[in-house]
Amino acid sequence: MNTEILGIVLSFALTVALAIPLGKYIAKVYAGKPTSLDPIFNPVEKLFFRLSGINPTQEMTWKQHLVALLTINLLWFFWAMFILMNQGWLPWNPDGNPSMSPDLAFNTAISFLVNCNLQHYSGESGMSYLGQISCLMFLQFVTAGTGMAACAVVFNAMKERTTDKLGNFYDYFIKSCTRVLLPLSFLVALIIMFQGTPMNVEGKASFISMQGDTVQVSRGPAAALIGIKQIGTNGGGYFGVNSAHPLENPTYLTNIVEVGSIIIIPIAMVFALGFYLQRKRLSWMIFGVMTLGFILFLLPTVYLEMQGNPAISQMGIGQHLGSMEGKEIRFGSAASAFWAITTTVTSNGSVNAMHDSLTPLSGMFAMLGMMINSLYGGVGVGFLNFYIFVIIAVFISGLMVGRTPEFLGKKIEAREMKIATIVALLHTLLILAGTAIASYVFVRNPSIGWLNNPQFHGFSEMLYEYTSSSANNGSGFEGLGDNTPFWNISTGIVMILSRFLPIIGPIAIAGILANKKFIPESAGTLKTDTSTFGLMVFAVILIVAALSFFPSLALGPIAEYFSMK
Repeated sequence: MNTEILGIVLSFALTVALAIPLGKYIAKVYAGKPTSLDPIFNPVEKLFFRLSGINPTQEMTWKQHLVALLTINLLWFFWAMFILMNQGWLPWNPDGNPSMSPDLAFNTAISFLVNCNLQHYSGESGMSYLGQISCLMFLQFVTAGTGMAACAVVFNAMKERTTDKLGNFYDYFIKSCTRVLLPLSFLVALIIMFQGTPMNVEGKASFISMQGDTVQVSRGPAAALIGIKQIGTNGGGYFGVNSAHPLENPTYLTNIVEVGSIIIIPIAMVFALGFYLQRKRLSWMIFGVMTLGFILFLLPTVYLEMQGNPAISQMGIGQHLGSMEGKEIRFGSAASAFWAITTTVTSNGSVNAMHDSLTPLSGMFAMLGMMINSLYGGVGVGFLNFYIFVIIAVFISGLMVGRTPEFLGKKIEAREMKIATIVALLHTLLILAGTAIASYVFVRNPSIGWLNNPQFHGFSEMLYEYTSSSANNGSGFEGLGDNTPFWNISTGIVMILSRFLPIIGPIAIAGILANKKFIPESAGTLKTDTSTFGLMVFAVILIVAALSFFPSLALGPIAEYFSMK
């Protein structure tokens, strides 16, 4: 067990150590400074802009950024719907996988468009190779790039003293894809490919198992998709069971690489902020708050999973390996718990074990990571969510000390607070309203067959599904029968609202503040790069989460925990 804990510590420490120089590199990319990859990507980017007719040096206002972002996403949605609803007859489908129904195609297109990757289908049997590459993997790149570009706009707004010009969205977007996502995902794909993950265009392979059965094993361009699904905090698995599949995550080495890939860019974006603004103390404060929350979820989850399932212990069955239901023996309970928390404090959602089999309180901590949705978070958008809490904390702190709230030399006034409050409460509304509606529908018609586990755990399954959808996470308590028109449409609507409004809000706040008069710091200015302010932000996050979600958690995982006593 000491070895398992040591593996977690070393994996996290290595990820943070790599994230710091990566953050410095990302800051240089967005600032337009020379980097070592310029000779490779400058010609590629110039070709993109020449073919599209876009001038990357043309400055945009925050409203123009949003128009560009929303317009290009709308075009991607129609492209995805066409591929998914017609993949059965389109080429590059050696296994003969069928086209999707309209409601499933809607859910899948929205899911990958918003960087959620909620999968109401099984990967290897639900998608053709054309769909995996030209639809899903394409969206995994561009939606991750969209989130990073939106974050770069906010960085720029925070840096400028007084301006309405915040760079060029397409420039940030292309650079995010070519200079950050592409090299890192290529490296991850290369590592896992040499460890045994398929990377070909062949159909299913047949082999005879040890008990004499003929088994069909799916292959295909898996390594390429897995690289970007981890690096871009997408999470959508090539295979149905995601990174619990032995071909998607073959060894302990690939497990370390894949779990580190989940958080390396979200952490790097925090350090990139410090380098970009030349305020390293601010980035360390943000990293400290995020990491404190992460550790508070990680430690009890690892402990609980290593102790085993109390219901099984009461049967007199020993669990010297911990709670291994739904887990892979090649990873163990501790590494599975580490992945479960890492993937839910970000918007990744990939799994190397089945979250439906987590012990009740472990499942609660996984849900809390998504409910808070700002402890590292997704690439780019994780910081945007945290930015909302910073604005709220600055406002409250200013009122407490009797001063006009200011952040980086700009006054926080009623307009910004209204936007921040709406964004903060929207997440809660979508989760709780969706769960309430689903609970009502199920109670009225229990024969509908959604739940294999009724009562407390069944409620947790529905709560988790909407939490995952609203957090753009995509993981699930898979005891839920979710491929139905109700779930496909309702979670699709939740995913749309929870993706774009939390991007629109922070960009609007940052754009409004950037246009205000700059106020130089004085002796009375509230310092936002101190541990004291960090604790204030942490308290705001904790209070909002506790007040919003404790009643629903009490009806689900907490009640299930006490029922097992």
